[in-house]
Amino acid sequence: MTNAPHTAPSGTAADTVDGLPFEQALAELEQIVSRLERGDVPLDESIAFFERGEQLKKHCDALLKKAEARIEKISVSAAGEASAAPLDIDE
Repeated sequence: MTNAPHTAPSGTAADTVDGLPFEQALAELEQIVSRLERGDVPLDESIAFFERGEQLKKHCDALLKKAEARIEKISVSAAGEASAAPLDIDE
């Protein structure tokens, strides 16, 4: 087991994830999972990592649902032309 210095998550549970692009949120979530899986994080830090991970997971889920809704709005006309209707998501 490596005795790497323990670093807190790049954000705390109180920090907002709003505005984070999907790729950045996912990368941070993957880092948190990796650290927790190694099992070398003290309990208090593990809890902070877990809380941040939950926040990031919810954010990624919301972004994926919005993307899915946009994809579902794209339709193909009888002539075979693709068109996209404006997406109205009020969340």
